[in-house]
Amino acid sequence: MKKIALISHGCAKNLVDSELILGILVQNGYEVTLNEDETDIVIVNTCSFICDAERESISTILELVEKGKKVIVAGCLSQKHPDELKKEIPEIAGMVGATDFNKIVEIIKNLDNDYTEEVSEKPDYIYPENVERQQITMGASSYIKIADGCNYRCGYCVIPYLRGDYHSRKIEDIVSEAKNLANKGVTEIILIAQDTTSYGIDLYKKPMLSELLRELNKIENLGWIRFMYAYPTQMTDELLDTISKCDKIVKYVDIPLQHSHPEMLKMMNRPAFDYRPMIENIRKRIPNVSIRTTFIVGYPGETDEYFENLANFIEEMKFDRVGVFTYSREKGTPSYNLPNRVSAKVAKSRYNKLMKIQQKISLERNKKFVGKTIPCIIEAYSDEGDIVARSEYDAPEVDGVVKIMTDKAVVPGDIEQVKITDCTEYDLIGTL
Repeated sequence: MKKIALISHGCAKNLVDSELILGILVQNGYEVTLNEDETDIVIVNTCSFICDAERESISTILELVEKGKKVIVAGCLSQKHPDELKKEIPEIAGMVGATDFNKIVEIIKNLDNDYTEEVSEKPDYIYPENVERQQITMGASSYIKIADGCNYRCGYCVIPYLRGDYHSRKIEDIVSEAKNLANKGVTEIILIAQDTTSYGIDLYKKPMLSELLRELNKIENLGWIRFMYAYPTQMTDELLDTISKCDKIVKYVDIPLQHSHPEMLKMMNRPAFDYRPMIENIRKRIPNVSIRTTFIVGYPGETDEYFENLANFIEEMKFDRVGVFTYSREKGTPSYNLPNRVSAKVAKSRYNKLMKIQQKISLERNKKFVGKTIPCIIEAYSDEGDIVARSEYDAPEVDGVVKIMTDKAVVPGDIEQVKITDCTEYDLIGTL
């Protein structure tokens, strides 16, 4: 039986899809590898969220084609530009859209005959519950996709056009997957979707994230539960109280706000209201909560006044973690043809100003941990020999880490009590 290699680009949601593709291949008797040198057939699961991600995916495809590989392009890039991709890189051997990866076996079987393309004109993501993921990353944490697609139409975002409307998975299926991961030794599960707080509305006719979290909290051999990508209008008191009361749910809220000025939020097709009372309510109901958010600068129509409103908002609210992005103009999004574009130079300057503001806040926040002992999940040993860990206030890859100095032997995945001795703007330093 043929051996197939896979290269995965993009976000954690794409990573789960890559693991499902590998699961489908194994289910159909293929041998799989993450080393493209071991085979002549390579699947590239691509990202197309912004231009930089597209360039990275295209670069990988071109490198593989030059090596003489039979390349099957999967994911968001093939969904967004199927005709252009095939025209510009005719050597591509096959293509599957962002929601069509269940057709991957048909394409592989047809590789010797002709180019095959399976890209749905109207994408519709249904999670393949009969497939066991072949995990690429097995460590302290693992992602669980609880839904995909999106019913919102934010001005800058191409995702709904690539993945279709929102589809939730059943609670029992998610709980079953979480139990399997815990039994394999995963300590932390991270729930992801385009918007986790809309979970269940399509299936159960009401938001069910609180119910799901309470069910997951009952799994005995699980350490931490985290969810990402909350939406501002769905931060209900019930959800906040669930986070506060359930012992396994980390006291961490990831809620991308994207801007603060109501006029900018309207232009972005985002909920346009004053976010301050909501942030205060989160902090009131979840003691010692860490709030992470993201903002976009340089969106068409962002004036100096609107930007200053955002800068002042960040200084005032003192978020624990902030990600800032410069606007990326993407074909197919509502904002593509908007007037009053902001120059790249101005956008970059605004980005730098916000990052400078947040660095100062982040350092102040981190200093409060010095002298305290906090639980941290062990992730790995660094090249320098230190131990790399994370507190419950940090999500993998997007937030800071805890660097631990110790002679004590530790096991990745274990949760240890770490005394914090020092800090930088983004990371903590501690000892066991």
